Amino acid sequence: MQTIEKTEIKQVTEALLKAGFEACLVGGCVRDILRGKEPKDWDITTNATPADIQKIFPDSVYENNFGTVGVKTESSDPKLKIIEITTYRLEGKYTDKRHPDEVRFANTIEEDLSRRDFTVNAMALRINLEKPFELIDPFGGIQDLGRKIIKAVGNPEQRFEEDALRMMRAVRFMAQLGFEIEGETENAIKKHAGLLEFISRERIRDEFSKTLMADDAAGGIDKLRELGLLKYVVPELMEGVGVSQNQHHVFTVFEHNLKSLEYTAKKNFSLEIRLAALLHDVGKPKSKRGNGPDATFYGHQVIGARMAAQILDRLKFSKEITEKVVGLIREHMFVYDPETVTDAGARRLLRRVGSENMDDLFSLREADRIGSGVPKAQPYRLRHLKFRIEKVSNDPISAKMLQLDGNDLMKETGLVPSPKIGYILAILLEEVLDDPAINKKEILLDRAKQMLVLKEEQLREMAKFAKKSANEAQTKIEEDIKKKYFV
Repeated sequence: MQTIEKTEIKQVTEALLKAGFEACLVGGCVRDILRGKEPKDWDITTNATPADIQKIFPDSVYENNFGTVGVKTESSDPKLKIIEITTYRLEGKYTDKRHPDEVRFANTIEEDLSRRDFTVNAMALRINLEKPFELIDPFGGIQDLGRKIIKAVGNPEQRFEEDALRMMRAVRFMAQLGFEIEGETENAIKKHAGLLEFISRERIRDEFSKTLMADDAAGGIDKLRELGLLKYVVPELMEGVGVSQNQHHVFTVFEHNLKSLEYTAKKNFSLEIRLAALLHDVGKPKSKRGNGPDATFYGHQVIGARMAAQILDRLKFSKEITEKVVGLIREHMFVYDPETVTDAGARRLLRRVGSENMDDLFSLREADRIGSGVPKAQPYRLRHLKFRIEKVSNDPISAKMLQLDGNDLMKETGLVPSPKIGYILAILLEEVLDDPAINKKEILLDRAKQMLVLKEEQLREMAKFAKKSANEAQTKIEEDIKKKYFV
């Protein structure tokens, strides 16, 4: 067994040993080391109490009830700036299925390992001065690591009754590591899936996100369905199971969502794109009309966006993530037929989506295409739209990009702050969207002066009509294309 190569870990563990205490690496870092992988984080456990640890490391933080002290280092590596050291511990009953009723310190590393979730996480590497690591493996974790098996420590039912989130963790590790879940462990999950209702939305969200970010994200989500867990996480996805589509899709709605997610994982896309890919067609079951090759799903993107907002809010995702994912889903059916999309249409798409989100929207559409069973992620038509978007990207798509602003209007016309200014700018923007060449201050000012003779009510209606007419024109184009392709 190798010795420690990380300077910070070596310094911390040696300090514990020289003070007369034990020091063991434990948890995921041990699993990674034994697999020949760089640990994502480092956890150290010891028989020293939190008070002992703080005496050894004065520059430390202890702000929890679980015996974990954060030791600060001067490392430039973010993973090593704070090294967590936890006293050997045992846990009492889990009355609420989430938190132990009591935590008490243990005497040995073997006792500490007995409380852990899965055998591959219940191994420790005991550190000795000037000697290699000593593997502590009371539950056969090294064997299960070799067999690529996720197996609960001891009685699986007892492990999941203690903390029901462990059921999702089993699936997450399966998806991350490319392992299988052991039979008895899997049966226990199926039996106790309903215990997830006792788990906070935040903890479920975190495990769900980690599963989505795994290499086999699609396999993880499908395993959640198979084990009866998905209905307690995102029950809306279950509505697509077995729901056939039309002549342009070879997969059911649920299968298509998984295939789309699979593509985003292969491309190592962000969490937001993966969420959007998984949820982009969640509205199809509710919008389906008819059966067979001519079935339609008109408006499913609007329904899906609304459902996604409810899902992400329920799971306590941040406002930023929610708004982005919902926006991507709402706009994922954008038209990209070169014979239909105009520069004005491209500018309106850019305005709705935001230039900062266009690449992600294209990535989602690629995932949608591949998830439908087509061979190319980017056909000529999509590449052509990308060209057109880039071409118009410097054109004005919002009032802020007009060469005339409210201050100019007031200065040049004598207007005082009022809704009239907003109405005039809205009318000017719609005209500029159709013809960017008129986005010159003198032209816009002349046009604005022509409107000054109109009453506020008239300007309000004109602004409303300008927006409505532009949106209706684009909507008609989109609906015609959607009907053509039965979407």
